[in-house]
Amino acid sequence: MRVFETVVAPEYDGRTLETVLRRQMGLSPTRIKRAKFRPDGLLINGDRAFTSAVVCAGQTITVHLPELEENCLVPTEGPVDIVYEDQWLMVVNKPAGLPVHPGPGHYADTLGNYLTWALQKRGENPVFRPVNRLDQGTSGLMLLAKSAEAHERLQLLLHTDAFVRTYAALTASVPKKLVGTISAPIAPVPGVLNRYYVNREGKSAQTDYQVIEQKDGMALWRLRLHTGRTHQIRVHLSHLGCPLLGDTLYGGAAALERPALHSAAVRLRHPFLQCWMEWKAPLPEEFQRLGWREC
Repeated sequence: MRVFETVVAPEYDGRTLETVLRRQMGLSPTRIKRAKFRPDGLLINGDRAFTSAVVCAGQTITVHLPELEENCLVPTEGPVDIVYEDQWLMVVNKPAGLPVHPGPGHYADTLGNYLTWALQKRGENPVFRPVNRLDQGTSGLMLLAKSAEAHERLQLLLHTDAFVRTYAALTASVPKKLVGTISAPIAPVPGVLNRYYVNREGKSAQTDYQVIEQKDGMALWRLRLHTGRTHQIRVHLSHLGCPLLGDTLYGGAAALERPALHSAAVRLRHPFLQCWMEWKAPLPEEFQRLGWREC
């Protein structure tokens, strides 16, 4: 076990723990991920903390990092919808409402916990390696790596033409332009946890969109991400004046119990087989109840 420790510098006062881990301590996203699911992985003044925690200058940050890759998730029996699997990767169809990783209120009932249980039962390496992630309220396809080498190669393909993710979305309004690209930087809303907005000082973000069907004042969208900012589609559509149905955080009508966003298709040039592969997930029940059948 390796232990890293630092005292929060004044310039990081009021920032998130993840910011300190990356910028002040110089830890990579992979190392942070490996530490944060351990019971003692991330500590603030000796108390367990999550990467979203807001820190104060002078606090002591301690990171316990395992020397070797190991699984830190509690195995929990639960459903996992596996769409495709080979010796290098796995594609799963995540239902809305299921968190990907453990967090406050969800320590053992996440996709990571369920998949850990399923892999252990099969006698396989249970390390959970998501390549792309979905918000808890978002449904649809996610890609998972089955080895450290596969994870590294697949991560390199993210946001390139060799790894294309297509989303379906529903809004209660229709934009003036039915086809276009939203290029607008995104930043955290100051003083508000887990909420973002378009701000020229934020990180660059680009989303291609096409409205493929309209009825009763609603629109069905097809979207492609060129970057992977937190809440990117939700923020960009709200910025365009067309917030997602159910996305009350960003101004959407409360027509659904979750944001109407679905990871509908993934197209990948397989980094080991060197062939193109594509997977699709049908529109979820909530979309179909509103009369939408295909994307």
